[in-house]
Amino acid sequence: MLDPTIAALIARIHASNHKAVLEFAGAASLGLAWLHAVAGSSRTLLEATDRYSPPSMAALLGQLPARFVARETAEAMAERAYWRAMTLSDGAPDCLGVSCTATIATDRIKKGDHGCWVAVRDSHGVTAYGMVIAKGTRDRFGEEALVSRLLIHALGLATGAGELALDLLTDESLDQITTVADDPFTRLLAGDVDTIMISPEGEVTANAGWAGGILSGSFNPLHAGHELLAQAAAVELGRPVAFELPVVNADKPPLGFAELERRLLHLRGRYTILLSRAPRFVDKAALYPGCTFVLGHDTAARLLDPRFYTGPNGVQAALQAIRDKGCRFIVAGRERDGVFRTLADLTIPPGFADLFSALPERIFRSDLSSSAIRATMSGV
Repeated sequence: MLDPTIAALIARIHASNHKAVLEFAGAASLGLAWLHAVAGSSRTLLEATDRYSPPSMAALLGQLPARFVARETAEAMAERAYWRAMTLSDGAPDCLGVSCTATIATDRIKKGDHGCWVAVRDSHGVTAYGMVIAKGTRDRFGEEALVSRLLIHALGLATGAGELALDLLTDESLDQITTVADDPFTRLLAGDVDTIMISPEGEVTANAGWAGGILSGSFNPLHAGHELLAQAAAVELGRPVAFELPVVNADKPPLGFAELERRLLHLRGRYTILLSRAPRFVDKAALYPGCTFVLGHDTAARLLDPRFYTGPNGVQAALQAIRDKGCRFIVAGRERDGVFRTLADLTIPPGFADLFSALPERIFRSDLSSSAIRATMSGV
């Protein structure tokens, strides 16, 4: 029968509305059984994996760690678990990544210490708990139970549900280390930052400027037309072009975390990516002064459509604000209704023609369409 103290704490954990992904290596899976033994575990647990083989651990971390039972390893496992929880919950605000890596009594004598590291990652940072277990005072089940108590203790503290007494012996110890994280993705989705930049090397920077070309779109999906357009525009401008994906759109629902990750999948590691909360080009100009926006004809037509603005001079006011930020546009042609339409087919308000230049058809033309690709993929 489950200890009533543990059961009561777990009930409070389940009532906290936190969503967790758990990663184990070596021990604490008994703690998972305890979590399931108390009604309500489906509210807390999104996924749990036991990484018992080196290939499984390498699959999680991308490489084998220098040491399995180490603070750095537990924190890296918790980091992966956190982002997995964010994906599975579509960016729920109270996600947790929980990990345990341990070495405990087994059917052979171990030379080193017995002990574990448990780590919990949330939107604020990671807290790691390192425990040294006195060898020879407990059997394997006793050590497994102790490590599992630490796991529940860490979850209780992370969810605000309370703590659990560990009843450590005199020659046992527990260290607790908290590292504050600056998580740009969570801050962007929450509206705490306006933009983040992801370099091809994976470096993430909040509120970073960009003065090159910007190809903005939903990239649902990214296709060769997008990539060729960015390459052609970069040659024409003599400056690099970044792909900008707004998480807030003027006429579409905001992107959730899972959908954002799906769309980033084919951009990461290949291009500079800008994520913003700027749905309109006038908003983007305020974030990226001096940039050149790369547009297809259909996007440029929407930019100049008075229906999307307030007041009789809404288009002119927006274009003037964009000019004041030192931004301009380069427009690629696009086939529509069997006709290849270019910048020359657009009606630009007087006094603003200098903001626009054409990307010649001889340099770029692609008739690929994201909507047509989605229709083909769905079998429509």
